[in-house]
Amino acid sequence: MRILVMGAGVVGITTAWYLQKQGHEVTVIDRQNQAALETSYANGGQISVSHAEPWANPAAPMKILKWLFKPEAPLLYRPKADPYQWRWSLSFLTQCTSAKAAHNIRQMVNLGTYSRQQLQALRADTGIEYDHLEKGILHFYTNPAEFEAAQEPARIMRDLGCDRQVIDADRAVELEPALAPARQQIVGATYTADDESGDARKFTQGLARRCEEAGVTFLYGTEVLDFERAGDRILGVRVLKEGKHQTLRADSYVLSLGSFSAVLARKLGLFLNIYPAKGYSITVPVKNDEAAFNVSLTDDEYKLVYSRLGDRMRVAGTAELNGYTRTLNETRCRAIVRRAAEMMPEAGFWDQAEFWTGLRPTTPSNVPYIGKSHFSNLYLNTGHGTLGWTHSCGSAAALADIVAGRRPDVDFSFSGL
Repeated sequence: MRILVMGAGVVGITTAWYLQKQGHEVTVIDRQNQAALETSYANGGQISVSHAEPWANPAAPMKILKWLFKPEAPLLYRPKADPYQWRWSLSFLTQCTSAKAAHNIRQMVNLGTYSRQQLQALRADTGIEYDHLEKGILHFYTNPAEFEAAQEPARIMRDLGCDRQVIDADRAVELEPALAPARQQIVGATYTADDESGDARKFTQGLARRCEEAGVTFLYGTEVLDFERAGDRILGVRVLKEGKHQTLRADSYVLSLGSFSAVLARKLGLFLNIYPAKGYSITVPVKNDEAAFNVSLTDDEYKLVYSRLGDRMRVAGTAELNGYTRTLNETRCRAIVRRAAEMMPEAGFWDQAEFWTGLRPTTPSNVPYIGKSHFSNLYLNTGHGTLGWTHSCGSAAALADIVAGRRPDVDFSFSGL
């Protein structure tokens, strides 16, 4: 079958990989001139099954109100005259119950565990290199209330098979000595030994090359404008390439355009409750290898994640609900630098930080859309929020099964099934 994949981020490229493995003739289109130049470019780098507590939880509404007028807040909400933002926000509030949070944790843990297994198998099969480390993820807490609030989600995750262990501050420093300068600030931690880290851009671009070698066609510099349709079928995708309008045709289509999936879906009368959450990252050269971390870290109070990528360190996080603007807010970037330098002052050349921002495609529940749409030949693989890198291989493998008419081997509520 001829399949057109829209989007060349980590989700789109993994989708192309698993589809071609099942014998399909795959074409990938993207408006950029190569893979992984938008949200997959400089994300946090974690393969984090343990990062499965959704933003929508019972404590979230009060936190958002507290942070509303703080420009450096971990989650910054900028109300706009945008009905889609308001609809997303109301849906978010309905997800903030204990029962729904527990349900969403289950969804994300199950998909994350399956996805990590798929990534490990892909890595063994291809030998792909992307500065990956298998040293686990350590969540540390400097606020006693935040540490206490983490206990129940960690218990739920353990019950689901994600071995997120609660540990004390001394054990945290023993696991990651780079935290020693901040030992007096740390009140507790959790540790998940099976989690990993790695450079999502390196992985995506490396896998794109392997896709091309396997026969996948790539049409870069190609912007999706609209669709041709008849009844419940997509007949073609209207695109703009090198200033020329064209219509690309296939037997089936996959929408993996991140935050822009919602905009394109509306042209088909489909409502995807996805809104961009602008995230930030800094990339810093290692200064002192002994003072730099190797275990991937999560600073839950400040909503930051730390990953070691060879001789670089990546610190990423925060979220800004401010529409589709990709303007870089240097105040928020400087806040990341200050916090990282405070926790591990000798680890990196913090004054050489490279700043980046990208739009995470976020659903109110943090659970992505994966499966067949209301159109008989249009599939969805989008809305992964902060966990696109974590969930990419599992989402793609599952979607390839769905395209083949098989039920994926993971307990997850797939869209349209």
